[in-house]
Amino acid sequence: MHTARGRTNMKLKAEQLATHLQRPLAPIYVLSGDEPLLVQEAADLIRAAARAQNFAERQVLFIDRSFDWNVLTQAAASLSLFAERRLIELRMPDGKPGDVGSKALQAYAARPADDTVLLVICGKLETAARNSKWHQALEQAGAALQVWPVTASALPAWIGQRMQQKGLRPSRDALTLLAERIEGNLLAAVQEIDKLLLLNGPGAVDTDAILEAVADSARFDVFVFMDAALEGNPARVIRVLDGLREDELEIHPIQCVGDPADPAL
Repeated sequence: MHTARGRTNMKLKAEQLATHLQRPLAPIYVLSGDEPLLVQEAADLIRAAARAQNFAERQVLFIDRSFDWNVLTQAAASLSLFAERRLIELRMPDGKPGDVGSKALQAYAARPADDTVLLVICGKLETAARNSKWHQALEQAGAALQVWPVTASALPAWIGQRMQQKGLRPSRDALTLLAERIEGNLLAAVQEIDKLLLLNGPGAVDTDAILEAVADSARFDVFVFMDAALEGNPARVIRVLDGLREDELEIHPIQCVGDPADPAL
């Protein structure tokens, strides 16, 4: 039995995924990115669409150095246990299948299994990996989606959209404060939004509500401190420094080598 397939050979953007999944699914999806929450949510959308389109059976394969790629070949060749459409989920965090794995993926892409969707989930893929033979073959036979991190400038808008989806109406100052509190930690943002909803219910959210309910979940290290200093942002430098002190991390003075009188030092 052959399944109607969606359009293949696509580079998808995150904002296009939900609309794309309303059509018949492509035979292959390659999902990659270094923001775990966003990768997980994109994978969840694909899984939900597969269930909605009667891909009821799911098989998960974890790829490591000891993985036998014949398992994928055999899974593709075998019939579904219950003669149903199925989702084969291949988790490859490092995005490095090796020579044997690369050949196996290219062979699969050349002839995708009937009534099957292959979902390949990777961590961040560098340009060389995205241009590799295995990735190009999978993309040409299906669709590829690279999930990008949310930038600092886009974070308040991202948080605002999430809050509105939950029925929360934050003020601009509340968004700015929440973005500062969870700086870069999207999972913490989702957790804090859920906490706000639980404590206050839907409706308006001001800075007082953020201060009362939200923990400071920003992730700081010495490199973040250095970046803030190089940006010439005194307020952020002080906040990062306070965070490092709370974590009992010490900033040592920079030791200069050379003539102390040299203005370049």
